Amino acid sequence: MQTGNKINNSVPTKLAHNLVLNEVFDLALYKRIAEFASGETKAMLEKLIEVETEHVKFWQSFFNLPLNKLDFGRRVKFLFLVFFARVFGERGIHLLLEAIEIHGIRNYLSVWEIYKNHPLGGAVRGVLNDEFKHEEEIVSKSVSRKIHPERVRDIFLGLNDGLVEIIGAVSGFFAAFQTTTAVLVASLTVAVAGSISMAAAAFAALNSEREVEDVATRKKRFLDEGNGEFPQTSPASSALVVGISYFLGASVPVLPVLFGAQSIWVSVIAALIVIILISYFVAFLSGVSIIRRITINVVIIAVAVGVTYGAGLLAKNVFGINI
Repeated sequence: MQTGNKINNSVPTKLAHNLVLNEVFDLALYKRIAEFASGETKAMLEKLIEVETEHVKFWQSFFNLPLNKLDFGRRVKFLFLVFFARVFGERGIHLLLEAIEIHGIRNYLSVWEIYKNHPLGGAVRGVLNDEFKHEEEIVSKSVSRKIHPERVRDIFLGLNDGLVEIIGAVSGFFAAFQTTTAVLVASLTVAVAGSISMAAAAFAALNSEREVEDVATRKKRFLDEGNGEFPQTSPASSALVVGISYFLGASVPVLPVLFGAQSIWVSVIAALIVIILISYFVAFLSGVSIIRRITINVVIIAVAVGVTYGAGLLAKNVFGINI
C-alpha cells in the first residue's frame, strides 16, 4: 500500500525510520537464529518469519520508506544477540523473543496514538491487531513454557545489587586501609555476608508472598471460582539464585584486588563495564530506555564510590583507623 509523502509527514521521521528498521532487524534476527535453532523453537521462528515478512512490507509501504539495510548500531546489536542466542541456547532464544515483543509493542502503540483518528487508522489497527495477537500466540505461549520471569528477575537483581554494594565497600576499604590484603579480606567478608543477607531477605519476602497467594487460591477454590495455580518457583530456589547472583556481582570489584590491583580504579572500571552490560540486558528485557537505565546505574556507582571513599578517608584521618 502506497501512502504518499503527505501521510509520511504526519508521523515523526525518527519514529518511522526506527519502526521500519526495527522490523527489518527482527526479521533478519529470526532468520539468522532459525539457522541453528531446532525442534519447536525452529518451527516457532519459521512462523515468525512468515508473519514478520508481511509486516516489513506493510510498514515500508505505509511510510514510503524502502529501508532494508541496518545501521551500524543495529548491526552490532544483531551480532551480540546472535552470540547470546548461541551461548544460552533455547532458553536464551525465548528470552530474546519475549524482549523483542515488548519493544515492538511500545513502538506500535506510539504509532497508534498518531494514527488512531486518521483516515488510515483502520489499516493501522488491522496490522497492529495482527502484530499483537498473532505474534503473542506464537511467542508468549512458547516462552511461558521455557523461561520463568521471576528467575530472570532474581538473577539480575542479585548481580546488580552485589556489584553496586561491593564496589562501594571496596572504595571505602581502599581509602581506609593501608594494605591490599586488608582490602581483600574485608571485601570478601562483606560479599559473603551480603549474599547470605540478600538470600535470606528474598526467601522471607517471597515466602510471605506465597502465603498470601495460597490463602487467595484456597478462597477461590472454596467459592468455586477456579482451582488457581501455585507458583512454579519456590522461595528457597529463588533465594539461592539471588544469593549466588549477588556473590557473582560482588566478585567483579573484588577480583582485581585478588589479582594484585593496588588502587580502586581497576575495580571501578571493571564494575562500570559489567554494570553497563547488566543495565543493557535489564533495559532490553524490560522494554525501558537503555540509555536511561545505564545512566542511572552509572550515576549510582559514581555516588557509591565517592561517598564510601570519603567515608574511608574520614575513618582513617579523623578516627585513626589504620590497618
